Amino acid sequence: STEGSRNLSLDSILMGLPMSDPTAWATAMNNLGMAPMGMTGQPLLPDFDPALGMMTGIPPINPMMPGLGIVPPPIPPDMPAVKEIIHCKSCTLFPPNPHLPPPATRERPPGCKTVFVGGLPENGTEQIIMEVFEQCGEVIAIRKSKKNFCHIRFAEEFMVDKALYLSGYRIRLGSSTDKKDTGRLHVDFAQARDDLYEWECKQRMLAREERHRRRLAEERFRPPSPPPVVHYSDHECSVVAEKLKDDTKFSEAIQTLLTWIERGEVNRRTANNFYSMIQSANSHIRRLVNEKAAHEKEMEEAKEKFKLALSGILVQFEQIVAVYHSASKQKAWDHFTKAQRKNISVWCKQAEEIRNIHNDELMGIRREEEMEMSDEEIEDPSEMKETEESALVSQVEALKEENDSLRWQLDAYRNEVELLKQEQGKASRDEDTTKEQQMKLLQQALQGMQKHLLKVQEEYKKREAELEKVKEDKLKIETLLENLKEQESSTSRVCACSQEKEYPMEKTLSNSPVKSEREVLLVGIISTFLHVHPFGASIEYICSYLQRLDSKICTAEVEVLMTRLQNTFRQELSGVGASLEKRWKFCGFDGLKMT
Repeated sequence: STEGSRNLSLDSILMGLPMSDPTAWATAMNNLGMAPMGMTGQPLLPDFDPALGMMTGIPPINPMMPGLGIVPPPIPPDMPAVKEIIHCKSCTLFPPNPHLPPPATRERPPGCKTVFVGGLPENGTEQIIMEVFEQCGEVIAIRKSKKNFCHIRFAEEFMVDKALYLSGYRIRLGSSTDKKDTGRLHVDFAQARDDLYEWECKQRMLAREERHRRRLAEERFRPPSPPPVVHYSDHECSVVAEKLKDDTKFSEAIQTLLTWIERGEVNRRTANNFYSMIQSANSHIRRLVNEKAAHEKEMEEAKEKFKLALSGILVQFEQIVAVYHSASKQKAWDHFTKAQRKNISVWCKQAEEIRNIHNDELMGIRREEEMEMSDEEIEDPSEMKETEESALVSQVEALKEENDSLRWQLDAYRNEVELLKQEQGKASRDEDTTKEQQMKLLQQALQGMQKHLLKVQEEYKKREAELEKVKEDKLKIETLLENLKEQESSTSRVCACSQEKEYPMEKTLSNSPVKSEREVLLVGIISTFLHVHPFGASIEYICSYLQRLDSKICTAEVEVLMTRLQNTFRQELSGVGASLEKRWKFCGFDGLKMT
C-alpha cells in the first residue's frame, strides 16, 4: 500500500470492494434508525420494516440522499442503540461495552466532511480502511500516517455522522490474534482547510441568493417611476399648450412645462411659445379661484343646513322636555306607578343633558361666526389714530399715578429715617451698630427709589413730548384738509367759468368718441397696460386687470370704448381653427401720424 493522499472514485470502490456481509451492515444501520441501503441505492433487506428504525424516534434516512449538509439527528441518550458485530471481507468489527460512556468528540467544525481515525492496527492498509468506511458513504480521499491513524474525507457532511458511529469498535484483521493485527477505533471530527473553504463558498452563495431574493422583493414593492418628460419641439409645445387649456390634463401639462423651463429650453426663438404657455397657466388661476369660491359657497350652504337642522332638533328636544315636565306635575304624576315615575324622571334627565349638549354646540357655531365677522371688519385710519392717542394718554396717566405713589413712598421713608434718628439719641450704645446698619439699608433703598423716580420722570417727559408731536401732526392734517377743500371749491368755480366761456368747445368735444372723464381714465389705463404687452392681450385679460381697480367695470363697456377709438387700439386675430384668439394692441403712435 502507498502512503499519502489518494482519490478513489465510487465506481472503483463498487468494482474492487464488494460487501462481504450485508446482513451485519444492515443490522447496524437498523440500530441507527436508518433504512438499510447499499452503495447503489438498492435496499439490502427486501423485507425491512420501517417501524424497527423508528423505535428510537428517528425517521429512516437514505445514505445516498443528495443534498448539502443533511445530517441525521443524534441518538437520544436515554435509549442507546444496541451495537452488534460487523463482518467485513478482510476484518471484523466488535462493538464496545454498552455500559461504557460514549466516546468523547471535539466541537464540530463548520462544514466538516473529514474525520480523524485513530487506534488502527499496525498492519492495517488503506484497502482495509476503505473497506470499513466506504459503507458510510463516498470516500474522496484517505491520508494515512506512518503511525496508527489516518484522515478520511467524505463527499457529504452526513457521512461523517455515520463514521462516528464506528468510534469505540475493536477491529481485528482476519482471524489473527496478533497485537499488530488488532486495535480500538477512535473516530472524531477533523478540521480541514478544504472543508472550511467549501463551507464558506456555500455560505457566500446562500448570502448572494438571499440578497437577490431581497432585491427582487424590494423591486416588486417599489413604486413605479414617473413617466419620462418628452423633449421640447414645436409639435410637443402645441400639444402642451392645448393640454394647459384642458382642466383634466392641466397637471400633466404644467409638469412638462416646468421640466422644460428647468432644462433651459427657453431661448429667443421659443420665448413667445413659452410666454403663451405661461399666460395659459396664469389664466388657470381664475378657474381655480372660481372653483375655490364654489367650494366655499357649498361649505357655507352646508353649514347653514347643519345649523337649521340642529335648531330644529333643539326645538323638538324642548318639546319633549316640556312633555316630561308637564307629566311631572301633580295633576298627572299621581296617576303613574312608582316604576313609571322613575322611568319618566330618568328620561327627563337624559333628554335635558342631550339638549344642553346640542345647545352648546349651536352656541359655539354662532360664536365662531361672530368672531369671523369681527375679524373681517376693517378699521379706519382716523380711528387708528384716535386709539393711538388714547393709548398714549392712558400711558401718561399711568406714569403720573406711578410718580405720585413713588413720591408718597419717598416721604414715608423720610419720615421713618427721622424717627430712627430721634430714637437713635435715646437708645443705648449697644444698639448703635444695628441702627447704623438699618440706616445704611434705608439710605440704599432711598437712593434706589430716587433713581427710579428720576427714570419715571424722564419717561413722563418723553411721553408728553410724543403727545405734543401727535397733537401738532393732527393740527397740520386738519389745516391741510381745509386747504384742500378750499382748492376744490376754487377749482370748481374756475371750471364753471371756463365752461360758460368755452361753450362752443363743448359741442366739438361732444362729437368726440370719448364722452366722459371716466372713459378718458379708462383709455389711459388701457393704453398703459397694452404698452407693457407689445404682443397684445385678450379683452378678458384687460378686464381682469381693470376689475382689480374698479369691480363695476364690465367687458362690454370696455370693448365698445376700444372699438370707438380705432386710431388708438387695433384688434388682431391670431391662431388657426380652434385656437383662434382675438387680441387688442396699442397703435396710438401710428394713429397720431394718421390724424
